Amino acid sequence: MDGTGGAGGPRQMEESKPLLGEMSATEGSKTGAARCRRPLLHCHGMRYKLLQEGDIQVCVIRHPRTFLSKILTSKFLRRWEPHHLSLAENSLASATPTGYMENSISYSAIEDVQLLSWENAPKYCLQLTIPGGTVLLQAANSYLRDQWFHSLQWKKKIYKYKKVLSNPSRWEVVLKEIRTLVDMALTSPLQDDSIHQAPLEIVSKLLSENSILTTQDHESIIVAIAPLLENNHPPPDLCEFFCKHCRERPRSMVVIEVFTPVVQRILKHNMDFGKCPRLRLFTQEYILALNELNAGMEVVKKFIHSMHGPTGQCPHPRVLPNLVAVCLAAIYSCYEEFINSRDNSPSLKEIRNGCQQQCDRKPNLPLRLLHTSPDLVSQEATLTESRLKSVIVTSNEIHVEVERNNTTNQKMTANVSNDSEPNLIDCLMVSPTCSTMSIELSAQADRILGCYVEILKMLSDYDDWRPALASLLQPIPFPKEALAHEKFTKELKYVIQRFAEDPRQEVHSCLLSVRAGKDGWFQLYSPGGVACDDDGELFASMVHILMGSCYKTKKFLLSLAENKLGPCMLLALRGNQTMVEILCLMLEYNIIDNNDTQLQIISTLESTDVGKRMYEQLCDRQRELKELQRKGGPTRLTLPSKSTDADLARLLSSGSFGNLENLSLAFTNVTSACAEHLIKLPSLKQLNLWSTQFGDAGLRLLSEHLTMLQVLNLCETPVTDAGLLALSSMKSLCSLNMNSTKLSADTYEDLKAKLPNLKEVDVRYTEAW
Repeated sequence: MDGTGGAGGPRQMEESKPLLGEMSATEGSKTGAARCRRPLLHCHGMRYKLLQEGDIQVCVIRHPRTFLSKILTSKFLRRWEPHHLSLAENSLASATPTGYMENSISYSAIEDVQLLSWENAPKYCLQLTIPGGTVLLQAANSYLRDQWFHSLQWKKKIYKYKKVLSNPSRWEVVLKEIRTLVDMALTSPLQDDSIHQAPLEIVSKLLSENSILTTQDHESIIVAIAPLLENNHPPPDLCEFFCKHCRERPRSMVVIEVFTPVVQRILKHNMDFGKCPRLRLFTQEYILALNELNAGMEVVKKFIHSMHGPTGQCPHPRVLPNLVAVCLAAIYSCYEEFINSRDNSPSLKEIRNGCQQQCDRKPNLPLRLLHTSPDLVSQEATLTESRLKSVIVTSNEIHVEVERNNTTNQKMTANVSNDSEPNLIDCLMVSPTCSTMSIELSAQADRILGCYVEILKMLSDYDDWRPALASLLQPIPFPKEALAHEKFTKELKYVIQRFAEDPRQEVHSCLLSVRAGKDGWFQLYSPGGVACDDDGELFASMVHILMGSCYKTKKFLLSLAENKLGPCMLLALRGNQTMVEILCLMLEYNIIDNNDTQLQIISTLESTDVGKRMYEQLCDRQRELKELQRKGGPTRLTLPSKSTDADLARLLSSGSFGNLENLSLAFTNVTSACAEHLIKLPSLKQLNLWSTQFGDAGLRLLSEHLTMLQVLNLCETPVTDAGLLALSSMKSLCSLNMNSTKLSADTYEDLKAKLPNLKEVDVRYTEAW
């Protein structure tokens, strides 16, 4: 059927080339399946774009075949007509159906396509042999002629295969035709996406219309089209067939040998799963099939590692977002039937909203002082019988049982005498009654959930992936039902712990909410949050890392005091050192205005050895500060060059500097660590840090405490925009030297807008200059 200009001859085929290397060798022995891949065929030489339409000269000759040689040498060949031909799906047609091309030419009517070459003949011609005549096409040059030749051949062959495979009779013949079709696509000189997609679509249609095929037939067809899948995404219908095969035969070697490179290609490319949901579903089913092998999650772990690569940095930026998208879709599917439930009972709404209805909440009890007051009246604790409501929702996938135990408020018992006091622990433990929800998934949904949560845990173990993973999970892209599921939040806790342990700010800052008023992981895993199951250990770890890097310390402490003071006090009462430090900082920074609350914090600190020690140190610092303010001291001070942080600390601790207004540390070796001592100078108005190693961390601390600073020299210091932006809170600044720093133009404009008293500014040798 090929013309004289057809590319590629017969090729020797192999049936035993392994595809996956290490993974296939690992799992191949488990199934006993034979290797079943053919090598990819290549076509060398000129490459052409598949033509869909174009301008060309046409001449049609009607003749008996016995006189062809005579006619080809006649002058009749000079009668050419210009036509704009379209290579449609079934025929060759002209945009102006007149003359030679009044009727379209069906591909089935074309008996042969050949390049013409004879003496004194028009150049760049090709011949289409049709019943009762010949159609001659003349192109403008040899490349265009060859392009028309290969495009016509391709259209004719694809039309033939569509006909043959649309009405199969013997499947061994069908399989042979599919192999020939695949080889034709691989050896075609045409370079176009449709060249490889067309055979896949033909096979996809064949499979969808013949549901009685045996499993062996399925695997044979998959193996036959495997070479096309290595560089092409399968069409939607074929994806559904692959999904079905993964579900029904997860241990088949076809899954590992053939599907692995297909899934790898999907994950490595910029994939819009919104437009191609079946590709995402196929990837999901493939991973679940790997999990069904004997090694289970070890095979999945090897696959994830193969996607990351052996180096510390993954070379494919799309792998992580695509994997996360697959995980999120799989986890959502576990709760999908429940989410789409039509039951509108109040208890279901309660679960969907992730909280109790407002009418069922118990009012917050105010924290009481440990010390008794004459106004406290002796009361007897009363408790009424609880009212129990139970709702059970049954579906194919999920059984949900909701129990709500509404109890009346318990009243505190206190005696007028000084011998008895309200119990602080009881006060801290009082909170609105929470719904206890037990979400039971089916065995299949439970396996899916376990697999994909485990993958998220694997992803969080890669240092280079962790920042992007934290950013993707920061908006909490899981349904409320998942967050109310104890097993899910318990397993996901590992991922949040990895974020909390990461010293990089771009990672652990993602524990906070995306915007104000919306809960983040920090809130969900804090005591009282829906995901907290460890009495606040993870919460304390998150607070510790956030306090260590948050330059807006006061703002963070204010947030804790407003929303999480009770949990902080309870953890401090149990001896958690981080929370003891938090309470001490609240006292030191005057975060708590209410005297009663301050006394409660003091009582909490004095309840433990570590709290008592830190509170005594706080009192010592406070007394030193009061002494410093009372005694006064010099108003100007200059440290010698090469002085260190330790030198400055010894100097400031040797006497009183309550009146110090002007301090010069220019050309010394001080760093940001000295800021802890500088903030103890209450009268400081002028500070010279020229040519020191004072950086962003120290600048942030100064901005929170030295609000009366008027003159600041940061010339030739390593400060950047991250620290300079904090200066916007120092409204008293009137002179600022940022010469030779990493100041940007945007930050400079921002500072000018936020510092109304700023009159003298030096920004030479910066981006803002």
